[in-house]
Amino acid sequence: MVSILNFQKPDEIITLSEGLSSAVFEFKPLEPGFGLTVGHAVRRVLLSSLEGYSFASFKIEGVLHEFSSVEGVLEDVPSIAMTLKSLRLKPLGKGVSEETVSMKINGKDTPVFTAQHISEHLDHFQVVNLDQVICHLDPSVSISISLSLCKGRGYVASEDLKLENRDVPIGTVFIDSTYTPVQNVKYSVSDYRVGKKTDYEKLTVEITTDGTIDPKSALLQVADILIMHFRLLSDSNRIKETVSVIQEEVFDEKLLVRKHLLKTRLDNLEISVRAKNCLSVAGVETLMDLVRHNVSDLMKFRNFGKKSLDELGDLLEDKGLSFGMDIAPYMSDND
Repeated sequence: MVSILNFQKPDEIITLSEGLSSAVFEFKPLEPGFGLTVGHAVRRVLLSSLEGYSFASFKIEGVLHEFSSVEGVLEDVPSIAMTLKSLRLKPLGKGVSEETVSMKINGKDTPVFTAQHISEHLDHFQVVNLDQVICHLDPSVSISISLSLCKGRGYVASEDLKLENRDVPIGTVFIDSTYTPVQNVKYSVSDYRVGKKTDYEKLTVEITTDGTIDPKSALLQVADILIMHFRLLSDSNRIKETVSVIQEEVFDEKLLVRKHLLKTRLDNLEISVRAKNCLSVAGVETLMDLVRHNVSDLMKFRNFGKKSLDELGDLLEDKGLSFGMDIAPYMSDND
């Protein structure tokens, strides 16, 4: 058995080039095959597992739902949401993981609302891409907007955020949040010579971030994450002598299909504008939200009438669903 001490390993990691948001690192020499092993692991964790910050939701005064337009504002609410999603946030200190900020924008003084105006109102964070335009305002109008940002990892869909935050004011718009601070990772493996041996490898890794973290710090975080996981394998106390029989989880195909169906957004279905608006104001955005309610609950919604009830009843019947049905079997732990 080959001792781990005899493995050929790099004495140091060489930085070939480095900027504020991009750097190239070189690992050499590596044993044959380890260039791909290390490169793939580093790239995968860089792109999926580092923490970052993103706007998760916002609310514009007077706007009742995410498909509204705002009087005197050129961009509609979905366009504003897409722009806020692209803003990159950097903490000014340690220990703060979220912040909510409110501001009033006057079109006469600020005809072009940019990320810089948001950054000026933040206490614990700064926006990196300050020139990003949020929206254009007519001089005769002003808007009041509040925004919430938080810490996260990877990508979180707005639907998941909505399910986790049900007790929010009507009109709160959730954003598909991209927390990952790393934008791109490339790696290549080439042959490398050590003495007379020519079958060693050289690994080159190029990391590009969004400017909220420098590439070297990102690489160090990846090392910590991988070490933390592999340390479990090096602890003999965690390797049991006897292995208990694990019952394989059996997936019910029909259950999975219905679970996916219940996540369907109502705006993707053929529903009258009147019924859709009534449901949206009440915070009912998906089929799961709809079937949570029984008939008596729905009739309490503002402007909701018998015609809308019949329309939605027919829709649910066509899809094998019903008002007030038990949705517990179709909910995940986060629902």
